[in-house]
Amino acid sequence: MPQLGQEMIRGIILEWYKKEGDRVDIGETLFLVDTEKVNIDVDSEIAGILKKILVGEKGKAAVGQAIAIFETEG
Repeated sequence: MPQLGQEMIRGIILEWYKKEGDRVDIGETLFLVDTEKVNIDVDSEIAGILKKILVGEKGKAAVGQAIAIFETEG
C-alpha cells in the first residue's frame, strides 16, 4: 500500500479496476483506496501482469504492505 499522505498509516481498498491476469501499464489506474480523509485512485508504478491480488475489496492494508503480486518483463 503506497503512502498517499503524511499521516496515512493504512487504507481500505474500495475497488480494484483490474483483475488477476490483466496486463497493466505504468500510470494505469489500479484501484480506489479510502485513506480515512479522502478516496483516491492509485496508478501503477510498474508495467506487467497482475498475477495475484493479496488484499481484496473492502480489505485493509498498512502503508508498505504488499497488496498485489506482479509479473514483470526483463
